[in-house]
Amino acid sequence: MSSGIDALCQRLDQYLTPQQVAAVRRAYEFSEQAHLGQFRRNGDPYVTHPLAVAHILCDMHMDHESLMAAMLHDVIEDTIVSKEELCDEFGEEVTKLVDGVTKLTQVHFNSKAEAQAENFRKMIMAMTQDVRVIVVKLADRLHNMRTLDVLTPEKRKRVARETLEIYAPIAMRLGMNDIRIEYEDLGFAAIWPMRAERIHNAVLAARGHRREMVTTLEIGIAERLRKEGLSARVIGREKHLYGIYLKMREKRRSFNEIMDIYGFRVVVDSVDACYRALGIVHNLYKPIPGKFKDYIAIPKTNGYQSLHTVLKGPRGVPIEVQIRSDAMESMASNGIAAHWLYKSDSFTNTSQTRAREWMKSLLELQTSAGDSLEFIESVKVDLFPDEVYLFTPKGRILTLQRGATPVDFAYAVHSDIGDTCIAARVDNRLAPLSLPLNTGQTVEIITAPGARPNPAWLDFAVTSRARTRIRHFLKHQQQSESHDLGMRLLNKTLSSMDKRFDDLPDEDIQRVLQELNLPDSNTMLEAIGMGNLLPQIIARRLIPGSDLIESKKTNNKTASKGAGIAIRGTEGLVVSYARCCWPLPGDQIMGHLSAGRGIVIHRYKCQNMAAELRNSPDKCMPLRWADKVDREFQSELRISLVNQRGMLAIIARIVTDSDANIDFVNAEEKGAHHGTIHLGLSVRDRIHLAQIIKRLRVLNGIDRVVRHRA
Repeated sequence: MSSGIDALCQRLDQYLTPQQVAAVRRAYEFSEQAHLGQFRRNGDPYVTHPLAVAHILCDMHMDHESLMAAMLHDVIEDTIVSKEELCDEFGEEVTKLVDGVTKLTQVHFNSKAEAQAENFRKMIMAMTQDVRVIVVKLADRLHNMRTLDVLTPEKRKRVARETLEIYAPIAMRLGMNDIRIEYEDLGFAAIWPMRAERIHNAVLAARGHRREMVTTLEIGIAERLRKEGLSARVIGREKHLYGIYLKMREKRRSFNEIMDIYGFRVVVDSVDACYRALGIVHNLYKPIPGKFKDYIAIPKTNGYQSLHTVLKGPRGVPIEVQIRSDAMESMASNGIAAHWLYKSDSFTNTSQTRAREWMKSLLELQTSAGDSLEFIESVKVDLFPDEVYLFTPKGRILTLQRGATPVDFAYAVHSDIGDTCIAARVDNRLAPLSLPLNTGQTVEIITAPGARPNPAWLDFAVTSRARTRIRHFLKHQQQSESHDLGMRLLNKTLSSMDKRFDDLPDEDIQRVLQELNLPDSNTMLEAIGMGNLLPQIIARRLIPGSDLIESKKTNNKTASKGAGIAIRGTEGLVVSYARCCWPLPGDQIMGHLSAGRGIVIHRYKCQNMAAELRNSPDKCMPLRWADKVDREFQSELRISLVNQRGMLAIIARIVTDSDANIDFVNAEEKGAHHGTIHLGLSVRDRIHLAQIIKRLRVLNGIDRVVRHRA
């Protein structure tokens, strides 16, 4: 294999020092020795793979440490060489890069999906420390994709699908367009080989028909630019196979419709020349309104910069033209790797800044995500940004994915602003937090010191940062609330023996925790509050040999005496109110523990509650309302009435005058002149509802008003 490393070193001599080239050669020799006797599936010595990865990195002019890491990237995982040995031999910097790319092979996972997610999480976290980790990994994956043929069809499709779902979007996010396109075409051919072959053959056939038109347009544009004194390269741009397939599928267009559009790239030497070239091509061919995009003034999330315009060419042929500088062309092809290709900060600064911002957001996701699977799903959402560009009141531009709402915008500005937002002004008009935003809008977020994230925000928040922060807050809120409720439930059960949990001996608590395999008492109390453990059983285990004084039968008298836990209405996520009977303060109530939901409260005479008492009495408990309940509750009225004009408006006015809100209205016909309205209301308590019923019953045309019962 010496000829292989010699060829690489000759290429490296063009941009690395002799000492650096020697270091790369030494890494190759170490890798060759470590992998001695190992072969790839096609029969080649294993060292041919790291050598091929190094060649890919050489194309990008990556530094010598990245090339050394490429040579050594499988040594820790696949040979007996340890991380410590590698560090002694090649230093800490190279070892960190190798370790970032290495899979977690020594850790046991419950499933393959969990193992893949944790490996991906490890790699992403290493990338946030040093972006070269992901560049090496992308090159490694590219060579694996080029040699997919030796794998079984099932594994080939799995690797290709993972590449399309994760690695191609990462390459796109880092602006490495050339690698992204090759990933997509190779993945497309592996997953759908027949479709890829048919489109490939159709492109070859179309290329012959198009050649004359492409040449004519290319010469025409180049000639006009030359006449205007502008030095430029004009390149005919051909769509790649997977891009054609996606457009055919998503836009429901035929192959001929997509190939009827001709694409060209105009490359000039400066930003000023880009705008001059734009004016020249607009004078040559008529621009199509609404099809111009200025990604130089407002770069894409990955740092991509270019002017895009669509022109109406000869005989009405649509022409897509991208105009950019040499530096932007390099940026569009190599993305973050252009930093090493051209050591100039004049044009890579944007890409570096964008990459750092993205990595910072990944670190925030890492701290907030519950587990590896949740983290990888959040990153996937973040990797497909069809973008909108929005302005803060001070003129700062924020880029969010399409469909983003003011909640997403608030979290993009700052996590604290997202947590405390209550409303938004979009272009100086009040707007709901669920409103999808459009490019060019100015968004102002209104906050309040005591405000907190609302679970309903998860229904419309789209960015991974917003969704992860909301979930993180709700999870901690739920833990806190379930802990408090669990303590109340357990103390209520222990009170029959004049005991409290805080007074119990620590050895009894530790014994029960060991029996239940729980790490601490907080986890046990949270499980009780969430309905996953029954307080009666825990109490019996905590005080073995004693009998709890429990009523065998809970009856009307028990509930009316005010026995049971007091419900304040502020318990939050661990107490819910049954929609079958809509309990209100003033009603006699019962509760049952539901796994994962905490206590579900029913009215005492609810049919569903009666069924719970029969089937699982140990999960049921008497409850009572606290002396002060400060919130509104939902209820439902069934109103039978004579159909007449304006009746619904009269009912709505009475409800509003009674200081209540209407949540929903459902109407059903009961004949030509009669009907029934189901009216959902938000009221304070049973007395408040009774006052509304009393006012409705005296209306002309109202036959009957009753409260909904289960």
